Amino acid sequence: MTTPATGTGTGTGTGKADSAARSRLVRRAVEILCSEQGTEPPADLDPGAQRALLRALMNTREPGPLDPEYLEVEGAILDAEARARGTASWEDAEASPIHPRMALWRGDITRLAVDAIVNAANSALLGCRVPGHACIDNAIHSAAGLQLREACATIMAQRRAAGLGPEPTGGAEITPGFHLPARHVLHTVGPIVSGRLTDAHRAALASSYQSCLGLAASHSLRTVALCCVSTGVFGFPQDQAARIAVSTTAAFLDSAAPGASRMRVVFDVFGARDEGLYRRELGL
Repeated sequence: MTTPATGTGTGTGTGKADSAARSRLVRRAVEILCSEQGTEPPADLDPGAQRALLRALMNTREPGPLDPEYLEVEGAILDAEARARGTASWEDAEASPIHPRMALWRGDITRLAVDAIVNAANSALLGCRVPGHACIDNAIHSAAGLQLREACATIMAQRRAAGLGPEPTGGAEITPGFHLPARHVLHTVGPIVSGRLTDAHRAALASSYQSCLGLAASHSLRTVALCCVSTGVFGFPQDQAARIAVSTTAAFLDSAAPGASRMRVVFDVFGARDEGLYRRELGL
């Protein structure tokens, strides 16, 4: 059931007080992150610019120990913003008539209160480092908080200790969701298509979805939200990506894999073209 965005105040005075309190929290978070860099925060920024600066500082911060005060302040900011955005769940998605355990939902994936959402990551697995970039990797890390980068950094350190390199294309890793309404994040690296689409690209994309679903099942997760992996800057054609995502998911849900028979999958789309493509594939 959708949880609508809600205000925290009952009157104009209370609303202004809440807004001022949020601005102070954002300012303090900026001060702490700037202090780590040995810089002074800019003076006299309006609340919107100050919040944009905090996101930029979060996006570019290197992994490393987090100040306990920062974690408390960041948590207060992100949890309040999550409440303001509201949440959606499986019940809000439109179920497919050709497969009752697959459904479609259009909107911000960081609003979905499911067991896990999928993040289209890069091979470094540390989140998009471009300040304020409009990709899903940046959005998820920005909404979850800096603990998500720390969790990903731990995974990558474990890979290095085992003599492994960057996260491979078609694989998946799992972390907590931290300040997201989703309990977990499944991180997968999809294929990059820079020229002609090949069967190897198609197989790699199918592997990304298979890896995410298999990892979710191994952790006894029941509701998973899949994003449109590789269709942004990675250049995978949207129509073929939708076909692969739906067919791969249907095959997994109908398989004998442990946990597959109890799983429900939401395909999350953000744009009108992807919505139309997934509607066709799902028979909606």
